[in-house]
Formats: sequence, C-alpha cells, structure tokens
Amino acid sequence: MKDPRDIIRRPVITEASTELMEDRKYVFEVDPRANKVEVKKAIEQIFGVKVEKVNTMRVPGKIKRYGRYSGRRPERKKAVVKLTADSKPIEVFEV
Repeated sequence: MKDPRDIIRRPVITEASTELMEDRKYVFEVDPRANKVEVKKAIEQIFGVKVEKVNTMRVPGKIKRYGRYSGRRPERKKAVVKLTADSKPIEVFEV
C-alpha cells in the first residue's frame, strides 16, 4: 500500500471549500492515480477521523500562452471528503 502522505497532497482552501466545512465536508488535492477507497483510508490514518463518503473529480489543466508558445498546466484530482456525525472535525487552519 502507498504511504497516506503520498496520496493526500494538500488541502484546497477556497471560499467554496470553507463554506463546505460547515457541513463536515473537506476538500483535498490527491494523487491522480488514487481511488476513493485509498483516499478514505489515507484521511482516516492521517487525521484520525471517520469518513462517511468520498467524491472525486478530475480537473483538466488549462492551456496557457507565453507569447507565441503555448503549454498546458498539469491536471489535478480533487476529493471532497464527508465525515460522519460522531467524528471530530479536521483542523485545516492550525494556530
């Protein structure tokens, strides 16, 4: 099995994702080759919480230009993780 820290890359902190935190949903950028079961196990191991549901989405890379040259940003994969009602919240913002 892969290391959980290789599967979960970083939390996604946007205005929409902070609104989802009120519903016990957290957004993470994950390895594009990881599936939902691997993401669930990695979140449970890293943060010590119980995961109810995982939704994943692939975000294609945008085409960017620099003068006459064009290239593509890398594609990403995001996971929206919903915690169970009896689970403790994930501390994304550490003080």
